[in-house]
Amino acid sequence: MRSISHWLERTTGLTAEFYHDLLYSVAVLGVLWLLSRLLLWAIFRREQDIRKQYQWRRFTNYVATGLAILLLSNVWFNGFESIATFLGLLSAGLVLALREPILNMAGWLYIIWKRPLRIGDRIQIGESIGDVIDIRLFKFTLNEIRGWVDADQATGRVVNVPNAQVFTVPLANYNYGFPFVWQEVPVYITFESNWQKAKQILQEVVERHAEQLSEKAQQQVKRQSQRHLIFYEDLQPKLYTSVHEYGIKLTMRYLCALMRRRQSAHLIWEEVLTRFIAAPDIQFAYPATRLYRGADTPAPDDGPPPIL
Repeated sequence: MRSISHWLERTTGLTAEFYHDLLYSVAVLGVLWLLSRLLLWAIFRREQDIRKQYQWRRFTNYVATGLAILLLSNVWFNGFESIATFLGLLSAGLVLALREPILNMAGWLYIIWKRPLRIGDRIQIGESIGDVIDIRLFKFTLNEIRGWVDADQATGRVVNVPNAQVFTVPLANYNYGFPFVWQEVPVYITFESNWQKAKQILQEVVERHAEQLSEKAQQQVKRQSQRHLIFYEDLQPKLYTSVHEYGIKLTMRYLCALMRRRQSAHLIWEEVLTRFIAAPDIQFAYPATRLYRGADTPAPDDGPPPIL
């Protein structure tokens, strides 16, 4: 044996210690492989479920690989101090290579700790809007609304959002701190319309379809909102007037339950159309161009009359 090792050392230039470590490594790998096969054979004799057999095979391979790395590192890296250095470098490399999964796990911890969103909340994150239906280690899931569908209606799609986006993308929570949303419905009428009458009609309409809160419910809403430094002095519906280039803008602003935005706007518009049709002195405004001709300006020449 010594003569063979001396011959290999003279021929290859490698030391006898290298060949000793090489044989030790081969023996370790062989023993670990044999033990894993025997363990799997014993397990498969009792377990006939293919899925469980697959899980046991993965678990055994992971354990055998980890033991092989530890035992061989002790040989090839001269003790556990070098192993610690190697593992430190390996960990740094894994952090860089697995940056996104690690950020997703950090985002999951942030969601669980700070609660910027919960299951059932309606949120907007980036361009995605929907109701949160699931929160997991690497992602949370939205039941999408809007998209190609008008207003706050479901599209039928499910959107998976990486948890890391809570750190990098603005997050809007419709439910956070305030159980209702403010809805605005603008109506444009012409300058010639009876805008005082139109305003009276719209005031009646918005009061009829706004969220009706009792005094106790209003106090509860105010207390819950002030916990998050959201202050609303008056929760009653309002009507605002402004002037635009093609008409008078009357804006109805009212409190609405989150899931009733489209339905409330639908009911308001149906009643407004019905009331305005019955009022001949109120006309809807729309972008238009008006031409004015002075008294001294000749009428445009349309050419000779057509020949019949």
